Amino acid sequence: MKNILIANPKGGSGKTTLATNLASYFAGQGYSVILSDLDRQQSSAQWLRRRPEVLPDIHLHSHKGKSAHLVKEWLIVDSPAGLREDKLSAAVKEADCVIVPVQPSAFDIGATRAFLEMLTQEKAVRKNKTFVAMVGMRVNGRTHAAQSLSDFMAQADFPVLTYLRNAQVYVTAAEQGLGIFDMRPSLVEQDLQQWMPLLSWILEATDDVSAT
Repeated sequence: MKNILIANPKGGSGKTTLATNLASYFAGQGYSVILSDLDRQQSSAQWLRRRPEVLPDIHLHSHKGKSAHLVKEWLIVDSPAGLREDKLSAAVKEADCVIVPVQPSAFDIGATRAFLEMLTQEKAVRKNKTFVAMVGMRVNGRTHAAQSLSDFMAQADFPVLTYLRNAQVYVTAAEQGLGIFDMRPSLVEQDLQQWMPLLSWILEATDDVSAT
């Protein structure tokens, strides 16, 4: 089973957007996908309940063992805000890769800076057993905030995979229980292109972990 952890202690950073869209992508590729929603608001779980039955199945992780019989090819974890210390270490240790979403605001950048410092101290990360990368979220190009985010991420110790634009298609998809990969390609052509570096990195990172 390949395990992707979406993590940032700052609430509203875009964790659920990444988690649900990744789940829809891998399900659409024919994989068995389990979505684990650890956040108190249960946004990913609510999204999954809205998902049309005609679309590829995504299973909600049961913490009571009911999903144990499923063949788990991909586990995508939407982590809670404030993930720290022992819970953070345990989650990172179990993950093949960690994706850190960051929004272009001073509050998000400040919270993420401290979080990235914690990740660099994690044993699994230092020994290259768990890979970490960042994604810019809800970015409007050519703005001061976008430039500040770009400057911050360029100085980080982890790779920056892509910047996802602030687009209405994500709102529409969330309301309908969809990922952008479930939508008509002509409506999301620019967004799909922005996701390609992230998907390529995940596949490469999880293959590297499997090989060790």
